[in-house]
Amino acid sequence: LASQFVLAERAEDARRAAALRLAGAPFAYAVGVAPFRHLTLHVDERVLIPRQETEQLVEEVLARATHGVAIDIGTGSGAIALALASEGHFDRVIGTDVSRGALAVAEGNAAQLMERLRAPVEFRQGALFAPLAGVRARVVVSNPPYIAHDEAGALPGSVRDWEPPVALFGASGGMAAISSIIRQAPDVLEPGGLLALELDSRRASLAAELALAHGRYRDVSVRLDLAGRERFLIARRKDE
Repeated sequence: LASQFVLAERAEDARRAAALRLAGAPFAYAVGVAPFRHLTLHVDERVLIPRQETEQLVEEVLARATHGVAIDIGTGSGAIALALASEGHFDRVIGTDVSRGALAVAEGNAAQLMERLRAPVEFRQGALFAPLAGVRARVVVSNPPYIAHDEAGALPGSVRDWEPPVALFGASGGMAAISSIIRQAPDVLEPGGLLALELDSRRASLAAELALAHGRYRDVSVRLDLAGRERFLIARRKDE
């Protein structure tokens, strides 16, 4: 009887996945899981589907910092936070997100991956740095919303019509969240602490200019993704 129940449950899952695919849903949403580095994460329409570029963002962080407190702004499914907690040697990792639904997904993933995490992971609800009063960190990392609203028409339907707009689109031509993170991160980072952002290639140089003009960063650079596009902003807080 138990095996019959399992088979029936799997058949229902397969029917649901097929229906979602027919409706145009991305494969990851249809099957409910997505790979990210060494992890398998639950995903649904409340969170972005983790991408290869974001795996590279984690690599950029781990090449420069593996200890202290790490903060993931806009954590979504928890992909970045959980990868850092499983691969680095951080004292703790904190993920923030404005979406309660996204945090529910992240918390579920953390519970599922508990045995693989080297550091405790905590998720807090709120916009950007709002939930982080009193926290000091060695790393601030983020894959923020960076697509301008008027660019929505150029996106594939599987992205535009399914992934959460709050995680895709940014005001001020896609720069609003980026600018806020660059401006606020030095108040959270320790001296010498690392800021690492994933960006749209059309806005990477502008983000670097903002960081340089801010005056509280050193070693500002833009790193390329595997396709040779400007994708990542890397900077350190000055030793004030």
